[in-house]
Amino acid sequence: MNEKKPVNKIDKFWGVTQSGSSFKIEIFAGIATFLAMAYILTVNPNQVLWTGVTDPRWASIFIATALGAITGTLLMAFLAKMPFAQASGMGLNATVGGIFGGGLSLFGVYAYTYGFEFTFGNAMMLVLISGLIFLFLSIVPIAKDKESGKWISLREKIFDGMPKAVRTAIPVGIGLFIAFIGMQNAGIITDNQFVLVQFVDFTQWGTEGNTAAAATVCIFGLIIIAVLSQFKVKGAVIIGILAATVLAIPLGVADASILTGSTPGISWKFWESFKNFFSFDPAAGGVFFAAFTEGTAFPAGSFLTCVMIVITLSMIDMFDTMGTVVGCAANAGLIDEDGKPLNYNKVMYADSIATCTGALYGTSTVTTFVESGAGVAVGGKTGMTAFVTAVLFLLAIFLLPVFAFIPSAAAASALIWVGVLMLKSVKDIDLTSPTHAVPAFLTIIMMPLCYSITDGIGIGVISYVILAIFSYFINLIKYWCKKAEKPTWEISVVALVVTALFLVYFLVPTVL
Repeated sequence: MNEKKPVNKIDKFWGVTQSGSSFKIEIFAGIATFLAMAYILTVNPNQVLWTGVTDPRWASIFIATALGAITGTLLMAFLAKMPFAQASGMGLNATVGGIFGGGLSLFGVYAYTYGFEFTFGNAMMLVLISGLIFLFLSIVPIAKDKESGKWISLREKIFDGMPKAVRTAIPVGIGLFIAFIGMQNAGIITDNQFVLVQFVDFTQWGTEGNTAAAATVCIFGLIIIAVLSQFKVKGAVIIGILAATVLAIPLGVADASILTGSTPGISWKFWESFKNFFSFDPAAGGVFFAAFTEGTAFPAGSFLTCVMIVITLSMIDMFDTMGTVVGCAANAGLIDEDGKPLNYNKVMYADSIATCTGALYGTSTVTTFVESGAGVAVGGKTGMTAFVTAVLFLLAIFLLPVFAFIPSAAAASALIWVGVLMLKSVKDIDLTSPTHAVPAFLTIIMMPLCYSITDGIGIGVISYVILAIFSYFINLIKYWCKKAEKPTWEISVVALVVTALFLVYFLVPTVL
């Protein structure tokens, strides 16, 4: 009897049984999420530091990336109790590296971009400020919920005021976006100078980049996942990723030299990386607390540019997180009758706190990852999924070569499968009314085409407001002329404010 008590406490804390899940499913889900997003550990340092592993900060930013993911994902596990994982966001890290984060320098000190000299410490301070703003919006109450009478935060108010046409389209758009990321990571979709993208050329097998081989690995993994899922095999996603990894070895997609620690920047000597991480010396690789120790003074005349950078980071993080959480929660059935994710406020707390701590560690904005959908696809429904993912990120710090060995092409098969599953949400979209169908369509299609969840949501909201305004005034004229039914104003104040913010986001340049 005593042996069952710990298990019962864990079950009670996360509500595993109550949610219809099991410990086995939650563990598999956590592993699947980690395998789908483990690539961020090595990709993020390359995005922030364009000079790659030759920069002495590479291993330190790898550690910062892992610590940011661990912190954010544990917050999801214990505060929000949801099956979502966090890490340094793609796109946001490119912003840090390419625009103002030291991406044009070798030893960290300056990036000569847009006429200003920003240090890596400046970059982390801007990320920290955006995280604090995010946290403020998540904590400060602004209104009372009409039904429950409870105070709600501004971020929750923003969610409630979003047009339903856009909210219902978000999961579908997220699904297509995740699938597109997977296809791109695996080389199934490649660039084309004339039509932007194209299907992989299988006639060029064995050429530079080995794109055809990587695409084959991904497609093989997807087939395995689909077949096993057809027959209700538990852990189908993990089995598919591992099977694809095995195939990747003879095809040359997986690099065995990674396991020996001979690959530059990927070493078994984690203790050396930790020493450099905490050194406070950029030349030695120190990034911890760089926001306060490295180049704390901002360049003269850069105030307005800094303001626009912070607004941009905040906008992207807010709506990327909103879209990801809505999409994954809907796919897992973790939404209320109004389509709002469960524990939404706590999810926002976890996300904003993670951004702040990530900036202190020395990494770009930490946000909820769309790859969380891989764990949800396996059946993860509770914070236990997030806990397992966080534990694996911790192990990855000490076992970097093992986790770096799994090729992105193998993990990409899970992302495409998530896209397949999330497509089912299309049935919830109202396609009978053009004023709803067009914003929903634009939200869906623009996410993968713009490679941005935020852009998709923004274009969807703006189009909804414009169409709704035109429809209202035309119906109002008809009402005046024919004495027909008086039209109802359907645009919330929040939708108008969000539209204005997105217009600033799209139309005002970052540098002023």
